[in-house]
Amino acid sequence: MRQFPIDHVGIVVPSISGALPTYTRLAGATASEIIEVPAMDLNLCFVGTFELLEPRSADGLLGCWLTEHGPGMHHVAYRVPDIEEAMALLEKDGMTWLDSTPRMGAQGHRIAFLHPSSTGGLLMEVVEHP
Repeated sequence: MRQFPIDHVGIVVPSISGALPTYTRLAGATASEIIEVPAMDLNLCFVGTFELLEPRSADGLLGCWLTEHGPGMHHVAYRVPDIEEAMALLEKDGMTWLDSTPRMGAQGHRIAFLHPSSTGGLLMEVVEHP
């Protein structure tokens, strides 16, 4: 079975600006610019291998997630060289997908999410860098 390296860990925070001091200190890294993703109703920022996710509204998908679960880990993302190939391999291994086809993520990356029911309850993402 092929192994894929961890690309990043998605962390839901109520405020990126409020979380930056902690995560820049922990990661020893400078934060990227804050990226607005209106289509997904969120803002995000990368700090090393952390992806900070801030809901843009309380009633969006991520806002509801934050209300239900509180701040913390949202997903683990794995870097893949070819997203279609990775999706086919993982599906062959019995994994199921929330995304039937790859979609565009932040920074021009193509992404797809595995259904948590096939990963032991954790939301996982595969990421193909341009």
